[in-house]
Amino acid sequence: MSREGWIADLGEVMQLAFVPNDFDAALKHWTEVMGVGPFFLIENIQLGDMKYRGEPTEAVFTLALAYWGDIQIELIRPENDAPSIYSGEYAATEGMHHVCILVDDIGKAREVCAEGGAEVALEGTFGASQVIYVDPGNGTGHLVEILQQDKSGPDLFGIIKAASVGWDGSDPVRSLG
Repeated sequence: MSREGWIADLGEVMQLAFVPNDFDAALKHWTEVMGVGPFFLIENIQLGDMKYRGEPTEAVFTLALAYWGDIQIELIRPENDAPSIYSGEYAATEGMHHVCILVDDIGKAREVCAEGGAEVALEGTFGASQVIYVDPGNGTGHLVEILQQDKSGPDLFGIIKAASVGWDGSDPVRSLG
């Protein structure tokens, strides 16, 4: 098969994401059993220009981010029933929901995904950052988030990662506003 690139060629997996049945219990498990933290909570997010399968949606979600070494762990709690990758056919209540890779060119990533037959399930913006979630096939738990970060502001991921270095277990869940 002749291709210009594979999804895996776009970048390394930097995040494992979960949509647990019990968000608070999952936070407790990751911090108290796994020793991962601190988690930074970002509540009631609604992406700009958000579309689910090409149609506008008003989905709202909360997430918690932490680092386990170089891998980011993301826990997600849907806050409403609007169509999204956190409900319906993509709802994953236990086990991994998606992985994330960072890219410098979201347009090129879209081309590579389209050539490989991966459908854009959700897209939107978070500030000046652009994100797409693609379904390369096989359904729930197999989505790939592709994020082109805004580099003009603070390095949010860097701040969260730095907090994990030498974390002593105190203040396990912190708010990012």
